[in-house]
Amino acid sequence: MNSVISNNPLFAPHLLGTPRLSPSRSDNFGGGERMSGRKRKASDDDQDERMSASPSASPSTSSRSLPHAFAHRSFKRTRTAVSTGRPLDLPRLLETLSADEMRNLLQNICDQNPAISHEVVTKAPRPSVESTLAVLHKYESTFKQAFPFGNRPSSDYTYNRVHRPMMQLIEALRDFTPHFLPPNEPQPTVTLAYLDAVTQIIHGIPHWDTYQHNRPTHEAYDELSHAWALAIHEGAKKGGGFHLQYSGWDQKLFKHNEDSGGKMQEAVNEMRASIGWAGPSTQSPPPSAPTDDRASIRQQILSGTYGQDLPVGAGRW
Repeated sequence: MNSVISNNPLFAPHLLGTPRLSPSRSDNFGGGERMSGRKRKASDDDQDERMSASPSASPSTSSRSLPHAFAHRSFKRTRTAVSTGRPLDLPRLLETLSADEMRNLLQNICDQNPAISHEVVTKAPRPSVESTLAVLHKYESTFKQAFPFGNRPSSDYTYNRVHRPMMQLIEALRDFTPHFLPPNEPQPTVTLAYLDAVTQIIHGIPHWDTYQHNRPTHEAYDELSHAWALAIHEGAKKGGGFHLQYSGWDQKLFKHNEDSGGKMQEAVNEMRASIGWAGPSTQSPPPSAPTDDRASIRQQILSGTYGQDLPVGAGRW
């Protein structure tokens, strides 16, 4: 039977009861299976690498990559879009104002709100002699620049040209002077320093040809003379007034009285009453000073000539 079947070429080999595979076929089959296994492993590794490179491969990988992206975006500076115009803030607005604009603005606000005006007056820094004189010198400069060229400084034409700035100077002086008088100013030296400077400013106003034109200047001298007398009276209460003469205020006052034509006699009289004889006067000659006599005697003693003009026995023990 087996021989018949084996000899029959039309008979299929797989119909045999015990089919047997050839060694080469079995080897190829097993080797191919192992080869396919290795290929699958390589493909799996490639797939794992692609999955690890992709941010959406696994939840753990995406969770690690997201904070880095957020951190990178958090350092970016966002630009503010200017959609519409708006007014400047107060600090920036104040930076653009000049001194005159700031002064006018504050003056208008204080005029409309008395409470704010009181706050400004009480909280503003106290004006010093230097700052006040700087303002007065500006008025003085405007006054001097108004003088016309080629005309007498005391003529009526010149007076008409400079009348307005002259009155502005005098009015400013009148407004500032009470601030430096006692009791508002407790230091006599500060008061005298201010009065010395502003009196010199008044000396710069010409004596006009028309008598009536000199009235504002005469009134200014009278007010300054009274202010000097008040400052001297208060200053004499401290140390008996010796610092007035020691600092040379007496000589400065006498010079001012001379330059004003004797219009500050009230202040001169107060100075004499406060410290005794204090210098030359425009009305009467000064008495001999005891200090001068002592200085002369000391000089004679040092030179060895003391007592030569005295009779015998006079002035000796």
